[in-house]
Amino acid sequence: MPSIDIRRDGDIATVALNNPGKLNAITVAMWRELARAMHELSADDALRCIVLRGAGDEAFAAGADIAEFAHARNNFEQGKVYHLEYVSGALKAVGECRHPTVALIKGACAGGGLEIACSCDLRISGASGRFGVPINRLGFTIAYGELAGLLALAGRAVAAEILLEGRMWNADEAFAKGLLTRVVPDAEVEAEAYAAARRIADGAPLVARWHKRYIRRLMPQAAPLTQAEIDANFDYFDTEDYRIGYAAFINKKKPKFIGK
Repeated sequence: MPSIDIRRDGDIATVALNNPGKLNAITVAMWRELARAMHELSADDALRCIVLRGAGDEAFAAGADIAEFAHARNNFEQGKVYHLEYVSGALKAVGECRHPTVALIKGACAGGGLEIACSCDLRISGASGRFGVPINRLGFTIAYGELAGLLALAGRAVAAEILLEGRMWNADEAFAKGLLTRVVPDAEVEAEAYAAARRIADGAPLVARWHKRYIRRLMPQAAPLTQAEIDANFDYFDTEDYRIGYAAFINKKKPKFIGK
């Protein structure tokens, strides 16, 4: 069953996205449990660093579990709850965690998986890492809150390339574009991620928490969104292209969008 698995090793915790057989695709239950787990870990003063990873060796997370969309995110109202509550809640819990976070990445890190990694403080990838947000093939848009994390990390040009082309990048290109902290061979990525976590944990914990707060405070803040703008973010539910894209994905076919 899909799950969020937590392991403690002294002052370092590991949070694993676990959805066997689906490249750790993230279900609604996993989004909600990730938020709960990160809030709980954030409140634990005995912790000094958290490593987020995908279970196994095949993927960090290949995105949201799109098979759920037919019943969990199938219309305007469901879409708002899914993105503004479930996804946003989890990303906020990761991004605002008091303790430093390190994303340990192998294989696919796409869509919601990439958004989780972008919410971490450091991203250490193996050479097998693959990155992108190919939702233009599905006929729907990224939510404002999810785009904000990508923009803050990589900037306008990189965000535009990711979203408009919808292609997947290898780890070296993702590093060159600023998405990753560093890239190492797959055989070394776990050792390197936990070595980074240990270097963080060996530092002064209050200083690490303050530095995270300072960085967030000095990041440029966009003007607050109006309710009309928030609602317009989900207009794609009323388009034929969304239905075409979803059906094509489920049936493993290439979509033929009509612009309506």
